[in-house]
Amino acid sequence: MKLRNLISTPESVVAAFVLLATLWGTSFVAIEAGLHYFPPLLFAGVRYAIAGVVVLGYAALVADRWIPRDRDEWLGVAVAGAFVIAAYHGLLYVGELHISGAVAAVIVSLSPVLTATFAAAILPNHRLGPFEIGGFALGILGVIVIADPMSAGLGSSVLLGVTLAFAGAVAFSLGAVLLRPLRTDFPIAALQGWAMVLGAGMLFVGAGVLGESPAAIVWNATSIASLTYLTALSGVVAFLIYFALLDTVGPTQLHLVGYAEPVVAAVGSWALLGSLIGAEAIVGFVAILAGFVVLERREIAAYVGVDAGRWTR
Repeated sequence: MKLRNLISTPESVVAAFVLLATLWGTSFVAIEAGLHYFPPLLFAGVRYAIAGVVVLGYAALVADRWIPRDRDEWLGVAVAGAFVIAAYHGLLYVGELHISGAVAAVIVSLSPVLTATFAAAILPNHRLGPFEIGGFALGILGVIVIADPMSAGLGSSVLLGVTLAFAGAVAFSLGAVLLRPLRTDFPIAALQGWAMVLGAGMLFVGAGVLGESPAAIVWNATSIASLTYLTALSGVVAFLIYFALLDTVGPTQLHLVGYAEPVVAAVGSWALLGSLIGAEAIVGFVAILAGFVVLERREIAAYVGVDAGRWTR
């Protein structure tokens, strides 16, 4: 039985949504813990090399086909592997050397705002109007509040971490938009599996360029638990839930999971690592969420059954 067949009732959709937010939200904390024992790019590369093989195996079992067959499908794999896997995770993992996982999760929650903005600017039949510019500005304001450049100073470690995490969110969002014109009937699980494997290879190349060595990895209970959690649960299981929810509720509603992740990450960071999220991150998150509401006002109004009237024009 395919996983999406199990997500067929409102209760199962809510349960899957909560589980996905929990798995992806706690992944930021698991990354933070694991970075004490892994060089960042090697850490991300090992995670996605293993997860990619497993997801490809799953696709080979359940999908009609799992090997790309034309230029657009291979180009889609390349875009997803380069932007969504390699660039996003490479920048995020290095960024988390300087900021907590909870703060990184808040910054990454900007991704739906960036995705909607890039879509309006790049794709046909999308419009970059005052609402889109205003929503984007609110999101950027949230990141600026989190970075707090006036008090932190331009050379601070925190500002560097925020910048890297933001650049990762930009790479993820740009990749998601560039991927849209390339989508065919190629199963999403197969696309994601190939992207993971390709992205892992790129991360390994980056690790070599930066001089990261496997000898620097410290194998102990914490590092093994972190890698296992990120690969098996936040990687394979979470992505399979994501695919099933994508089929069931669509991308706009699924974007909302990104705004539950920082809450989960903040609780997990406090419970496991004893770190508390600051007031700047909370204010920044509210601004980012407001930007998303402005950008997705039509879809949100339609989803809740409200006649938004002039607010959706």
